[in-house]
Amino acid sequence: MSVYPISLSVIILTLNEEPHLARAIHSIGNIAEQIFVVDSGSTDRTVEIARKMGAIVEDHPFINQADQFQWALDDLPIRSDWILRLDADEVLTPGLVAEIARRLPLLPADVTGIVLKLGYIFQNQKINFGGRRLRLLRLVRRGHAHVEPRWMDEHLVVRSGRIVTFSGEMFDHNLKDLTSFVRKHNGYATREALQLLLDRHAAARPNVATTRKIMSRQKILKRLLRDKLYNRMPLWMGPISYFLYRYVLLLGFLDGRKALTYHFLQGLWYRFLVAAKVLEFERSIGNITDPHDRIRMLGKITGQEIAFPKEGAEPSCD
Repeated sequence: MSVYPISLSVIILTLNEEPHLARAIHSIGNIAEQIFVVDSGSTDRTVEIARKMGAIVEDHPFINQADQFQWALDDLPIRSDWILRLDADEVLTPGLVAEIARRLPLLPADVTGIVLKLGYIFQNQKINFGGRRLRLLRLVRRGHAHVEPRWMDEHLVVRSGRIVTFSGEMFDHNLKDLTSFVRKHNGYATREALQLLLDRHAAARPNVATTRKIMSRQKILKRLLRDKLYNRMPLWMGPISYFLYRYVLLLGFLDGRKALTYHFLQGLWYRFLVAAKVLEFERSIGNITDPHDRIRMLGKITGQEIAFPKEGAEPSCD
């Protein structure tokens, strides 16, 4: 059955995504009236592929995911009622595409966000166990959403209205090798350690009551467990406990050898790397008492551009 465009725009952020981009755009089918690719200096065929497939390409300097996507929300010439956030290495299943096409035009005006189910495929194997079936707010009504100003683990949030969940699935299926995986997660670890220290030393905590209303329940629970339990464990205990929780209690071992590689790297090695970087950065700023000097030093040692916060506000990603 043919599906014609609905009032939907898709935003994809890219940097050297030649192996993935055509697949991501193809998975959208023809339900979107606009597809935007926001590139940050790709040196491969990413831009060529995007234009060949009919996407609108914009170039914008990259600071982090939150800053880049917020710029897209604010500055792209989006005319659709709904906006889908899609990573270049993600794909929508045909079932989800059909569900979006069928249900989106019928939603009442008070629904401003839609949670989608995200699974993972690692080295061409679907990860069925280990707790890696996420629910993320990825579809938002235009003018009702923004991105959390975080260096890592940023999410779309809606300012008001109701959030509903669709039953169809999408998948994160990265085709690059383990070297790329390790390099990417090393960068993630730096940014997550930076965010943890900004939360600890220089930033006001977000309003929990407000956050609970505008984010998925899964994300709220994850952050509460991380802040109240995981981050208070000794360096060695947190990553090992998290790995055993995923691999043993949540039956990650049932997916075989590739899943062992995935859960070990993403659930133990990565978490330990974040904790180790927090300690390293903490030592660098431990004797600095002035908040601005502390932020300046964090920017220097992490290589990130951190704007100084206004009185009572969080340090900006700008």
